[in-house]
Amino acid sequence: MTVRSRTTALLAASFLLTACGAQEPPRAPASAAPARATSQKTVTDPIVMTYAGGLYVLDGQSLELVKDIPLAGYNRVNPAGDERHVLVSTSTGFRVLDAASATLKEDEFKGTKPGHVVRHAGTTVLFSDGTGEVTMFDPDDLATGLPKGETYQAAAPHHGVAIELENGELVVTLGTEEKRTGIVVLDKDRKEVTRSEDCPGVHGEATAQGEAVVIGCENGVLLYKGGKISKIDSPDEYGRIGNQSGSDLSPIVLGDYKKDPDAELERPTRISLIDTETGKLKLVDLGASYTFRSLARGPQGEALVLGTDGAVHVIDPDAAKVVRTIKVVEEWKEPLEWQQPRPNIFVRDQNVYVSDPAGKRVHAIDLTSGKVTRTTSLPQPPNELTGTTD
Repeated sequence: MTVRSRTTALLAASFLLTACGAQEPPRAPASAAPARATSQKTVTDPIVMTYAGGLYVLDGQSLELVKDIPLAGYNRVNPAGDERHVLVSTSTGFRVLDAASATLKEDEFKGTKPGHVVRHAGTTVLFSDGTGEVTMFDPDDLATGLPKGETYQAAAPHHGVAIELENGELVVTLGTEEKRTGIVVLDKDRKEVTRSEDCPGVHGEATAQGEAVVIGCENGVLLYKGGKISKIDSPDEYGRIGNQSGSDLSPIVLGDYKKDPDAELERPTRISLIDTETGKLKLVDLGASYTFRSLARGPQGEALVLGTDGAVHVIDPDAAKVVRTIKVVEEWKEPLEWQQPRPNIFVRDQNVYVSDPAGKRVHAIDLTSGKVTRTTSLPQPPNELTGTTD
């Protein structure tokens, strides 16, 4: 049996076990009051959220609010790539949060306009949009201070992304502040291997089974696999795929999909599934819109999308169909400004976390049972949501 067949079998078993219908949104207990930070020193499976003015660190098992950390400005959060740390993007760089001890450290990777954080093959890669500097380091080294790591300078500053592969190759986007065009692949000595500039508006990345790398374009995606770059076209002349989510257990990458280049804010209802084995792209209509913070993957490679209908849509990527919906929050509408709070999804093992800015809450879902297991109220509406990974 192939890996793909085993994955499909596992998915099928999971879907049969939990093929219950949509659930009612959870209600906060009648006596629930906003959670207050405790004095707990060790955080189990940390969850981190931003809010206007700081960070919340929660215990991932109990959802207990462990610490409220004041931090001015608009901040973003990403897993650092180990079991302890989260990277906080501030106005001056990527700052290190020891989430396991709920301590915001002074350690910071300096860089203006800190952008994408990518974790792959034991290496974490940072891209600073304001300088075009790429920083690569072993996340395990964060325990002893700020890793020196390796740096690479892109040809020009731009809103970019980079990923280092197991063989040491570096895939980096090409562009300027005015125009983004494609990717270049560099060997471990940082000499050019290949490139493609057939990717207008290049944005985002994901890695699938077999280390196939997918990079989003405004008319499809670029696929880097086996030392070669190929283009997979969108079915529409303008079919933007700018956010992707991959899984080592699946050759299929989950992506968003927008088709209106003139929209002030397009609220798409279709997602894309990019098969890195066949080079085919399929679209699936969810019947609800979603945002760039709505995409995730489950422990068996399931594609998960948090819709504006308040439900997590569970998609079998091989069958390209929604097999289950799990109602979590009330219906919501994407705000015009991308920095404004909206529900987020974060997945770790079988645990799915969904933030609820309107209700000032966060919910934990067991993906196996499809049930909301815990809900915690928060003092302020949460914005971004993430957690530690390994």
